[in-house]
Amino acid sequence: MEGKEAAARQAVTLIEDGMVIGLGTGTTSAFMLQALGERIANEGLRVRAVPTSVRSREMAEQYRIPLVELSEVVTLDMTIDGADEVDGALNLIKGGGGALVREKIVAAASRTFVVICDDSKIKPFLGAHPLPVAVVPFGVESTRQKLRRFTETVVIRLVPDDSNAYHGRTPFVTDDGLYIFDLHLGTIRDVPALEASLRSVVGVAEVGLFVQMASRVIVGYADGHTKELLPGLP
Repeated sequence: MEGKEAAARQAVTLIEDGMVIGLGTGTTSAFMLQALGERIANEGLRVRAVPTSVRSREMAEQYRIPLVELSEVVTLDMTIDGADEVDGALNLIKGGGGALVREKIVAAASRTFVVICDDSKIKPFLGAHPLPVAVVPFGVESTRQKLRRFTETVVIRLVPDDSNAYHGRTPFVTDDGLYIFDLHLGTIRDVPALEASLRSVVGVAEVGLFVQMASRVIVGYADGHTKELLPGLP
């Protein structure tokens, strides 16, 4: 069993009958969706779920997880989602899969935000992983120039395309119609200050820094065991 599957399956045991839950996006969350589908099928677990992306919606439908719109429930009991990096204060970098805007909205609407990952995601400081920043397409090059105040390496995320744009590739577009810049920053010493500064840039829609939002982090290991990290505890 992969470490991230172990973490996902442990997190799903926290879901109780009648809960409204947020469904994360990404490879680790895919294991969570599978495990949740199994509980629904085998135990008759009753839940309603809010997906954070088109992909997680499609997977939830595949596993017959009942879905609801966030506007219908306002507050969620729990969200379970992965992370690209987790630091010692349980701050996160998220958005490697491109769903950071909806992921942050859903996490912020949740009473409990459970993060699942394998041990490779735990770092003393954030920043080894590029930081995703979602931006409005209009004026994108102007926004890029503003972001270069923080680092020279501001890379627009691209996907293959048959056209000649960007040498056969075209900008990745999120489910919300946004582009993503990946900022290569190195070690981030002051996560809250960086988030505030980046969010003040005109053209930036959201930043993939989740500051003190995690209620707990479940870390999975290759041998199948898990460890739980809580805010304020070593």
